[in-house]
Amino acid sequence: MKYLVLALSLMLGTAGGDEALDIARDIYFVNHFFAVDNVSYGDKRHPMQLLNLSAQGKASRYRLERHLNNAYDQGDIRARDLVIFRSGKLRSTGILVDIYKDDKRPLSFAIWLPALRKIRRHAEPEQADIWGGSVFTYGDIYLRRPEDESHSLLGKVAFPGCLGMLEPAPEALRPSCEMKGKEVFHLRSVPRAPHWWYDYRDQYIDTETYADYRAEYYKEGKLIKVIDKDWRSMRLDDPRAQYWRYWYGKDLRSGSQGLAWVEERRQVSWNKKVNPKLWSLATLRRLSR
Repeated sequence: MKYLVLALSLMLGTAGGDEALDIARDIYFVNHFFAVDNVSYGDKRHPMQLLNLSAQGKASRYRLERHLNNAYDQGDIRARDLVIFRSGKLRSTGILVDIYKDDKRPLSFAIWLPALRKIRRHAEPEQADIWGGSVFTYGDIYLRRPEDESHSLLGKVAFPGCLGMLEPAPEALRPSCEMKGKEVFHLRSVPRAPHWWYDYRDQYIDTETYADYRAEYYKEGKLIKVIDKDWRSMRLDDPRAQYWRYWYGKDLRSGSQGLAWVEERRQVSWNKKVNPKLWSLATLRRLSR
């Protein structure tokens, strides 16, 4: 029924309220991989990669793993997210995130610091804080919820071109152009918090899978940041079951860029039988230089 209401709203013009919020919630569903019990990006032998590039051309590169368990379900913890850095200045640093059944409860972060050989617990960071020295923020990756913004559906448009990519692209990567010319939702989202680092962001979203191909951030009428995501189907019954092949971001204020990617499909897996002890403080303590 909601899709019929949405279609009628689009025929009549801009849709807001419940229809736009439903789309925002579907985007959140896709980005948090709620269609699967678990998903892993990379492992110790075949990690995913993150490359940060400053406006001056200085590059910092990391190899890492990410393992998300959406079926952790122990006590008041609904899900756990584990990140392990395997190279670079953050080598052997581990981050374990507790995601609670109470959606309004802040996330909890436990970080293994290899130089100190200690775990430090941190409260939920600010959404605007950068993650791993990249152009991506904690809001982009973990914290921004649909209810944190007000949403308006501006209609449907043709996606204008290929997704962004570093130049030159690392390894055998190429810009993804599969969505070029495809009809997508145009959703505008305005932060509810006053004096936020952006005034609004425009998202361009697949009308069937709700994968967000692009987010454009604006401040005082100027485009200040872009994040593009190359999504692929997991080929499950729910069309929202998607995994990404790369994220590309550019901060137009500083000129810095970032790229997170997997080189091959085998670097991403989901709904695998994984020992739940992987998502534990003991895993962090086993990390070493």
